[in-house]
Amino acid sequence: MNPLLGRLQPYPFARLRELFAGIAPPSHLAPISLGIGEPKHATPEFVKTALTSSLGGLAAYPATAGEPKLRQSCAGWLQRRYGLALDPATQILPVNGTREALFAFAQTVIDPAGEAVVVTPNPFYQIYEGAALLAGATPWYAPSDAARNFAVDWDSVPADVWARTRLVYVCSPGNPTGAVMPLDEWRKLFALSDRHGFVIASDECYSEIYFRDEPPLGGLEAAAKLGREGFPRMLAFTSLSKRSNVPGMRSGFVAGDASLIAPFLLYRTYHGSAMSLPVQAASIAAWDDEAHVVANRDLYRKKFAEVTPLLARVLDVKLPDAGFYLWAGVRGSDTAFARDLLAQYNVTVLPGSFLARESAGFNPGAGRVRMALVADTAECLEAARRIVQFVESNPQYAIHTEFQTP
Repeated sequence: MNPLLGRLQPYPFARLRELFAGIAPPSHLAPISLGIGEPKHATPEFVKTALTSSLGGLAAYPATAGEPKLRQSCAGWLQRRYGLALDPATQILPVNGTREALFAFAQTVIDPAGEAVVVTPNPFYQIYEGAALLAGATPWYAPSDAARNFAVDWDSVPADVWARTRLVYVCSPGNPTGAVMPLDEWRKLFALSDRHGFVIASDECYSEIYFRDEPPLGGLEAAAKLGREGFPRMLAFTSLSKRSNVPGMRSGFVAGDASLIAPFLLYRTYHGSAMSLPVQAASIAAWDDEAHVVANRDLYRKKFAEVTPLLARVLDVKLPDAGFYLWAGVRGSDTAFARDLLAQYNVTVLPGSFLARESAGFNPGAGRVRMALVADTAECLEAARRIVQFVESNPQYAIHTEFQTP
C-alpha cells in the first residue's frame, strides 16, 4: 500500500459521524441537515434536456482536452464574466468538477523528490491537505483572520517556508468563511510567487453566489488588472455544481497559464479524466446561459436575508461576501454545540474545528460552526428557528453578551 495514505486525516463528515455516535435525536422533529454543502435548488430543465438529447455520445471515447466547442463556451463565459480573452486551445481545460482537479493538480506540479511545502488557508477545503500529503509535500496552514473579514494571514508564513513552497491553494470566495480576496491581497500573493516561484491554484467554485451588487473578484481577473500577462504560475478552478445546481454532473474547467495547462493535460490523459460527451453538451448549455444563474442567486439572496437576522440574535454571524455558508461564532465548544443541537433539535451543523488544523497553538475554526443554507427557504428558516430556541434554552452557547436569558 502507498504509505502516504497513512498521513491522511479523517474527513470532516467521518468525524461528524463519530461525534454523533449514540445520539438519538427527538423523533417528533424532522431532521434538517445544514452540514453538507450540496446544492438543493432545482437543476435547470434545459440542462437536463441537453444531457439526455446527447446520450448518443456515450458510444464514443471523449478526448481529455474536451471538445473545442466546450472550451470555446468556457472562454466565452470568462469573457462575459471577467472581461478576459483566453485561448480556448491552450489556456482552458475541462475537468470533472473542481474537487478532482484540485487534487490532481498537486500531483502534477509537486516534485516528489523534493521537500515541497503546500500552503493552504486555515480553515480550508480538506482536499487541499489530502492532495498535498499524497503528493509527498508538507502542508502549511496560514490562518484566516476574523478581524480582517477572514482574510488569510499570508504574513504569518515564515520566509523559510515560502522558500520551500511549490503550491498555494487560494479559495475565494472562501469555504467556509465566504470571504472574497481583495486586489491588494492578490498583489501580495503574486509578489511572493514572483519571488519564490510557487504556483497558485485558485478555487473559485462559489464565485456566482454573492450578495452585493459587485461580483467577486476572480484570480485571473486580479492578475489581468495587475498587468500579469499570460497569468504566470496560476490556474483558476471553477465549476457548474453551485452555479447551475448540477453537483452530480461533475463538470468544471481550469484556466490560466498555458505552460501549466499542457502538463496538466498530459497527467489527466494518463489518469483517464476525460469528460463524457453528454456531460460536455449539458455543460455547454449551462455555461452559455446566465438567466438561470441570476435566478439561482436571487433565491440565495432572499434566503440569507431571512435566515441571517434570526441567527444573529444569538450567534456571532453576518452576511458573508459570497457562497452559501454561514460561518457562525458560538461561545464555548463548537463540537459540543453541534452534538447538543442534534440531540435536542435534530439539526445538523458542522463544527468549525473539523475544517481547520491547530497551528501556532490554536485552531482558527474552533468556536465556530458552518451552516450550509442549501435547502429551500422554508426548511432553512425552520432550522434557524430551532437553533434560536436551542441557544435560548442553552445560553452558555450564546455569543452576544446582550442576549437576555429567559
